[in-house]
Amino acid sequence: MACDPNEFAARRAVVTGGTKGTGRAVVRRLVSGGAQVVTVARSGSHERMGDVTLVTADLATAAGCTALAEAALDRLGGIDLIVHVVGGSRSPGGGFAALDDQAWQTEIDLNLMPAVRLDRLLIPHMIAQGAGVVIHTSSIQRRLPLHDSTTGYAAAKAALSVYSKALSKELGPKGIRVNAVAPGWIYTSAAEALVERIATSAGIDEAAARQRILDALGGIPLGRPAQPEEVAELIAFLASDRAAAIHGAEYTIDGGTVPCA
Repeated sequence: MACDPNEFAARRAVVTGGTKGTGRAVVRRLVSGGAQVVTVARSGSHERMGDVTLVTADLATAAGCTALAEAALDRLGGIDLIVHVVGGSRSPGGGFAALDDQAWQTEIDLNLMPAVRLDRLLIPHMIAQGAGVVIHTSSIQRRLPLHDSTTGYAAAKAALSVYSKALSKELGPKGIRVNAVAPGWIYTSAAEALVERIATSAGIDEAAARQRILDALGGIPLGRPAQPEEVAELIAFLASDRAAAIHGAEYTIDGGTVPCA
């Protein structure tokens, strides 16, 4: 899809989860529009990403969030756009009884706290300049949780959605737009890993595990999961001046999975 190569010219962006899946698609989309981008990975083993600055840090920790924020400010000199994409489910299948305290904490540390911590570190710089955009990636699972395998993830994403709404009320008067995107099933390596975990836990093959996810979601009327690039295009729109009046909203991109608003 062609885009304006100057749409994000001179914009300074931080994208979490930007080395694979949806996050990588977001990085590519912003760079294609002229943005300067800093992203992060837990290790330095990822392939080079052109002119994108790649920071090695674990965002599930407070120290990792601090390292990313400091590196981004040092590299960019300021922040105009924050896109939180990092997240995922690491819990075992088996329903609520399989989730001990550590499993719950892991889901919160991965799916909620990176946004909370990085916002706290970076948004003051947006406030000082009187402008900025923050986009949080939630999930339709906050409304359609898969009780067998993603209860903790879904609960953490629900918390992220509520946090995003609260933040929008606080920051709107300060010139900073805050929105959220709630994808459904996106065809990424993380989605395939979830299929494998369900298959292993339930003792079924991967085709049956995929069907179990579709059944739990009530099907996808569009007939397929979304591609990462499609989610990235929605995020790019919300980040752009074309969405200058959109604030405090959450946009679903799920092929019609959620049956009603």
